[in-house]
Amino acid sequence: MRPLKWLIGLLLLPACVAVSRSLAGLVDALSGGTLHGISHSVWGLVLGFVLWLFIWLVMPRPVRTYVLAHELTHALWGMAMGAKVGGIKVSKKGGHVKLSRTNFLITLAPYFFPLYTVIVILLHIGLSALYDMSQYEPLWLGWVGLTWGFHFTFTLSTLRTHQPDIQEHGRLFSYTVIYLFNVLGICLWIVAVSDADWHAWSVELWAIVGATYEWLWDHAVVAADTVYQRYLL
Repeated sequence: MRPLKWLIGLLLLPACVAVSRSLAGLVDALSGGTLHGISHSVWGLVLGFVLWLFIWLVMPRPVRTYVLAHELTHALWGMAMGAKVGGIKVSKKGGHVKLSRTNFLITLAPYFFPLYTVIVILLHIGLSALYDMSQYEPLWLGWVGLTWGFHFTFTLSTLRTHQPDIQEHGRLFSYTVIYLFNVLGICLWIVAVSDADWHAWSVELWAIVGATYEWLWDHAVVAADTVYQRYLL
């Protein structure tokens, strides 16, 4: 199984490149090449993220809060995929959740699924059904930026240490899945808070993915033909 996951991780690398290119295009289109082109809503997102970086650098880090989110995410994804939760333990030194079954999505979910950000978004959706929340959009997007910054910094910090979750599925496979889903998540946030069109973005993303794999295939064929002509004939 490990060699197969290594191969899948290798094959996912071009997808990581493609999604990164899509993100770069969204960021460029978002600002129109200047800071003046960025909307107040997007500024709320950015400032929330910057505020979290300040908290991360100068204040005590809420490790237990992260561990709680980490284990709850395992549990939520496990339940969503039919697993039974036997119990959860959380402390500053780490945590553990007992599940009746697992897979790579359940294992890696805490590294790409920003639980607190999702809670903020769901809370906003619920309040929007009762009140007009449009005037508070920069504020709630600030909370989105702050909570996603929480997820981002703790994920990077955690991945620098030995993680059984990563070892279980291999580094290459795990890192490519985590990177791919995180960057895709950033793309989704940008499309959601900007004037970007969902359909146009998704079509362009698939085109970039297709073009990336096509470029890779063409060069692989040329390389294979060169090896055949030079060494095997």
